[in-house]
Amino acid sequence: MATEPASIDFYGASWCGDCRRAQALLEHYGVGFTYHDVDASDEDKNKAIELSGRPNIPVLLFPDGSVLTEPSNPLLNEKLTELGMI
Repeated sequence: MATEPASIDFYGASWCGDCRRAQALLEHYGVGFTYHDVDASDEDKNKAIELSGRPNIPVLLFPDGSVLTEPSNPLLNEKLTELGMI
């Protein structure tokens, strides 16, 4: 039985420049993620705040349970490398 590759939960919004940048980096590397639109869902918005402790986006929840909020590209690269996702 094949297991699904680990995926990132990505909480963001279409108007957010940092969200678009982080999403482009994930897509560039072909890293799987599930997108949660915080503008379309109060549940997703509340979950993002619960995870990060603040209202900033993007919020990325990694398969190891760690969370990054508004990560720079170098920080996101470092985390993806650490987890063996790139």
